[in-house]
Parts: sequence; structure tokens; C-alpha cells
Amino acid sequence: MTVRIAPPRVEDAAAIADLQIAAWEEAYADLMPAAVFTERRAGRDARVEQWRDIVSTGSSDNLLAWSADRLLGFSSTGPGRDDPAEGLPPLELMALYVRASSYGSGVGWALLEAAIGDADAYLWVLDGNERAIRFYERQGFRFDGATKDSDARIERRMVRLAARTG
Repeated sequence: MTVRIAPPRVEDAAAIADLQIAAWEEAYADLMPAAVFTERRAGRDARVEQWRDIVSTGSSDNLLAWSADRLLGFSSTGPGRDDPAEGLPPLELMALYVRASSYGSGVGWALLEAAIGDADAYLWVLDGNERAIRFYERQGFRFDGATKDSDARIERRMVRLAARTG
């Protein structure tokens, strides 16, 4: 499978929203109540508009992974939203979603590599999302002990710091 990584266009907003909703259901089916997914599906139109705004304003750096004309995944990065006094890297991986049909194909790695490369960064991962946790651990991320509540579950922060020399 040939994968093309590209920045989004405003006209991609519906595809991004649909992928995000589907990826949530695929990844979190056993981790969240069904009502969360029902609510997200019901809010699809608002999510499309939100993505149009995100893409048009450039409020975060986003990349899409395509195979032919099918959207397989996306990443979002930007300046960290957490307190920099905590000693966190300035870069946050805000989202990395890949369709379940593309798990293990390298799409997630390609998006991560294009989005942050070897940079120091941090992210939040849903507690219990073992597939994602293993993926991020293979990329050098480690839990730092911070947690927060989100959509009826706990999220745990993972941080990656490059080896320092000198």
C-alpha cells in the first residue's frame, strides 16, 4: 500500500471528521460508554465545521495519510497546552488517529514521523488503550505520572525526551 502524507485542505473537513468519529469507535469501543459515541455521531456536522475552522485558521499543524482517495489517518500537533513550568517539551501531539483496517501497516508511524520526527514531545493517551500505549512506548514515550479526566475515562500523559549530550 502506498501512503501519501499531506496537509489538509478545507474541503477535507468532512473526511477528517468522519475518520475521527470512526477511529474513536474502533479504538475505544471497550473503553467508553456507547453514549459517548452516539453523542459524537450526533455532533458530526459541528465537528465538520470545527475541522473547517482548524484547517482554515491553522490553529494546529495537521497531516493526513491517504491511500489513493481514502483517508487512513491524521495527526495534529502544536504548542503544548499544559503548564510549561512542569518541564514539558514545547511540542504536543494532540491527536494521532488511524483506521483499524490500517493498524500495523505503518500508517501511524509515518504520520508520527512526519509530524514530530525525533523531537521532544508529549501526548495524552486514554488509560487502557493498550495498542496506543505500546505504539507510543516503541517511539520512546514514557508515562510521567500526570492524569486528567476525559469523556468518562482517565487520560495519562506520556513524554518523550531525546537523549541530551554535553
